[in-house]
Amino acid sequence: MLEIFQPELPVTIITGFLGSGKTTLLNQILQNNQNLKVAVLVNEFGDINIDAQLLVSYDDDMVELSNGCICCTINEGLVEAVEKILTKEGKVDRLIIETTGVADPLPIILTFVGSDFRDFTRLDSVITVIDAETFTPEHFKSEAAFKQITFADILLLNKTDLVDEGQLRGLETYIASIKKSPRIIHTKYAQVPLPLILDVGLTPRDSYVEKKEHHQHHDHHHHHSSHLEADGFVSMSFQSDKPFDVYQFQKFLTDQLPVEVFRAKGIIWFAGSELRHVFQLCGQRSDLKSDRWSTPPAIQLVFIGRHLDTDKLCQQLNDCLFTSVTVQFNLFLTHDLS
Repeated sequence: MLEIFQPELPVTIITGFLGSGKTTLLNQILQNNQNLKVAVLVNEFGDINIDAQLLVSYDDDMVELSNGCICCTINEGLVEAVEKILTKEGKVDRLIIETTGVADPLPIILTFVGSDFRDFTRLDSVITVIDAETFTPEHFKSEAAFKQITFADILLLNKTDLVDEGQLRGLETYIASIKKSPRIIHTKYAQVPLPLILDVGLTPRDSYVEKKEHHQHHDHHHHHSSHLEADGFVSMSFQSDKPFDVYQFQKFLTDQLPVEVFRAKGIIWFAGSELRHVFQLCGQRSDLKSDRWSTPPAIQLVFIGRHLDTDKLCQQLNDCLFTSVTVQFNLFLTHDLS
C-alpha cells in the first residue's frame, strides 16, 4: 500500500502534434505559476531528451520518463514516476505531463481515471496544442494527431499570427467536424491566461469508464505500438563532440532537408562560435536562439518524421561537421572573391 502524501493532486496533460508548442506552453506555466510547487513529467520520442534540456530548470521536481512514446511505456515509466511524486514528502501542488508529439493520449488519461490513481489524483484537463500554420489533416494523416483532438478538453490553436483569417476558420471547421462543441482558445507563442487552462475541472472522468473496459480487452503491447506503426513515424538522434560548419548546415537546411521531416530540435555547436545554439524546426520553418554553454560544447539533435531514410540523413549531418578541409575551402573562396 502506497503511503500517499499528495491527496487529490490535480493533473494536467499537455499533448499536441510535433512542433505545436507544448514545451513553450509548459514553460509559460512554470514561469507564471508562482508560489505553487509543480511536478513535471516530460517524455520524448527519441534517444535524446531535448525538451528536458530546453525547459526552465526545475530539477528537484523533474522526473524524466524512459525515452520512447509515452503511451508505449505507460505501464512502466509513467506509473512509476507518478507513484514517486505521490509518495514524495513535501507538498506538491500540481502535476503536469507533457507527452511526446506522436502520443495517443487515451492510455495516459485512463491511467488516472481508471486505476488506483483515481483516488489520489484529479485529472483536471487535457490540453491539446495545435500549430495553426502547419496542421492539416491531409498533410499529417496521423491517427495520433486525430486522437489528440478528439480527447482534448481544451484546444489551443497556437501560432495564429502566422495564418490568415480564412486558414484559421478552415481549421476550426475541420476540428468541429471531428469533435463536438470544441473548446478552442487562440494563442500566439502559447501564451494563455492560466485560469483558462488550470483548475478548470473539464475532464469528464465518468465517461472514460467504458473506454477503460474496452481498452483492457485489447492486447496491451499491440495497442500501444500500433498507432506509431500506422503513422510510420521514425525518430533519429544525432550526436557529435565536433562542431558544425555553419555554412554547410545552412546548405543542408536549404537544399537537402527531407520533406518527410516534420520536426527537429536540439543543441548545436558551430565552429568559431562560443555560444550554445538552440535549434527548432517545424515543417519548413526553423529557428535558432543563442545563449551561453553550461556544459562542454557538443551537438545533440533529434529529427522526427515519417518513413525517414535515417542512414542518409545521418550522413548528410556528418557532412556538415567542421573539418580542416572546410577551412581551406572557405579560405580559397575568400581569396578568389578578393
